[in-house]
Amino acid sequence: MKAARSLCVALLALLTALSAGAAVGVGARPVSGAEILLDGSRALLDAKWTYWEGPRFGSALPIKWRIVPDPVDGGTVVQTDDPAAAGGKYGAADIITRKAYRDFRLHVEFLVNNPGGNSGVYLQNRYEIQICDGDRTKHGMGAVINETESPYAHYAGLGHWNAYDIVFRAARFKDGQRIAPAQVTMYFNGVKVHHNQTINQVWGGPNSGLDGGNDGGKGITDVPGPLKLQCEGHDVRYRNVWIKELDLGAADTDFTD
Repeated sequence: MKAARSLCVALLALLTALSAGAAVGVGARPVSGAEILLDGSRALLDAKWTYWEGPRFGSALPIKWRIVPDPVDGGTVVQTDDPAAAGGKYGAADIITRKAYRDFRLHVEFLVNNPGGNSGVYLQNRYEIQICDGDRTKHGMGAVINETESPYAHYAGLGHWNAYDIVFRAARFKDGQRIAPAQVTMYFNGVKVHHNQTINQVWGGPNSGLDGGNDGGKGITDVPGPLKLQCEGHDVRYRNVWIKELDLGAADTDFTD
């Protein structure tokens, strides 16, 4: 019994060390070479982000999202609060990074403040990793939307901070034709929930992001895209968002640090 308990303690220590080494989960610090995209300040929000002016865009600069108190740890965070998106009108006031990306590692922390709160993290403004309180379907929390099941069991719940850690490889093309789909590995609150998951199309139509209106979302184009955070008229808050550009040769999105 004592030997078994010692083994359990050793395994727990090893898992903790591996998690810390991978720098994943709530509070993970930017890895070497990462760019900080959101730190809870108005200055960085305005410097690094703008609106996505898609077909349903209904807001106007400056960004109307608010800087509000962090309800858990103090300080300030960014809230998806824009009148243009009232009633769940996605695409009306979504924000995108001013810079476009190809392959990358991404860390995003979010807090859903009210039941049913809905937002989303869009890789290249194409592929959505869903944020939706209460939704356990393939359209739900933590899902590569409509392509995987929701890893809902790892959601910390309302009023708590959650973290997505993602390595993303963009679709590959040859002579203008897609030869490999986009691919993603993701940790949700420190637990690996998607591993080398392929992403076959953009879902949600032209209001959802780049290429959403091309061939029913299957007409992916060979151009990099920005990170997008979705506004659907709900109180969802973001902090500690950072990204590191990568150049992934092999079709492998597993974490290396």
